[in-house]
Amino acid sequence: MFRLALILGLMSLTSPAAIDMYLPALPDLARDFGATEAAVQATLSSYFLAFGLAQVIYGPMADAMGRKAPLMLGMGIFLIGSVGALLSGTLGALIAWRFVQGLGGAALMAVPRAVIRDRYTGAEATRLMAMIMLVISVSPMLAPLAGSLVLAFAEWRAIFGVLVALAVLSLGLTAFVLPETLTPQKRRPFSLAAMGRGVRRLVTDPMFMGLTFIGGFGMASFFVFLATATFVYTKSYGMTPTGFSIAFALNAVGFFSASQMAGPLGARFGITRLVRLGVTGFFVSELVLLTLVLSGVGGMYVVIPGLFIGNAFLGLVIPTTMVLALDDHGDLAGLAASLGGTMQMVAGGVMIGLVGPFTDGSEAPMVAAIAMCATISFVLMLLTFRRRIVTA
Repeated sequence: MFRLALILGLMSLTSPAAIDMYLPALPDLARDFGATEAAVQATLSSYFLAFGLAQVIYGPMADAMGRKAPLMLGMGIFLIGSVGALLSGTLGALIAWRFVQGLGGAALMAVPRAVIRDRYTGAEATRLMAMIMLVISVSPMLAPLAGSLVLAFAEWRAIFGVLVALAVLSLGLTAFVLPETLTPQKRRPFSLAAMGRGVRRLVTDPMFMGLTFIGGFGMASFFVFLATATFVYTKSYGMTPTGFSIAFALNAVGFFSASQMAGPLGARFGITRLVRLGVTGFFVSELVLLTLVLSGVGGMYVVIPGLFIGNAFLGLVIPTTMVLALDDHGDLAGLAASLGGTMQMVAGGVMIGLVGPFTDGSEAPMVAAIAMCATISFVLMLLTFRRRIVTA
């Protein structure tokens, strides 16, 4: 299990790095292109949008062709997008190439979840997902610092040069190290009719939809943080890019520390109970933080710890909802993982778009948007598990 988690985690570092590594450069982008904060945030939302939509393609492809071929295709597209971003001369071109990057990087969200489902279910799958989260969490902690280090010696374009190298590494891992986990006997020939039936089955399953969006709006809160925190931390709090990177890493520490507890806690108390605890804690902590900010008791010594606590609870929510959503759909694992990922990423992109016009470098819009995501997740959790009780 550890070897598979390490391989999938190392491969999955590439796509988060495409988000986290260039966060310290967002103010530089705004300055170099003479653009507003909302315009620069489009380089994130375009990535998230493509990242979400493309998963619908990779999921059925992974069910029909096996897991390795879609991964290699996705990383090839990601490599092309990274080279294009490196050479971009306008903000519009950068946004377009970021979209291409997202189209390729989507393979690393949908397919590894299906690989996990091929081998494990229940508490074991949660444990493996948590191990992958541990590896992935290195990216939010180290990628912004690495980006700051690159910016100390070169301009923001060099960051995309690093992403090109990571894409090549991921291609190598996929081709020569990752085992194929879906045997030919279990593959499902692709057809639009079969895909339509699978999608219909999934979207009419209240548990699948509920769990997908419980985790989805939890992830959306982090996407909002990604899009806004650089400006809040540098403008309102006066942090340097390196200081922002260190503060940003604290959120990752809270998330991955809690995610490592998800497997053992799920095995002991039940995954459903763990989701309830995580979502409730996320909702309460972010509501308290919003109340403090709106009452004037804000600042980085309140906001940073508040976000740390909220992200720690998210560490219990994200891996558990991913596992629960797929548990009843093993025969559609690829499609279910990709469709769920699509809906979650689109939710994140929509939230970035909604908060964009209100972004002014102050902390209130960021905290309010995160609290809104927490509230939606909490309401969905109540509705979803109430339905489970009623139908049990």
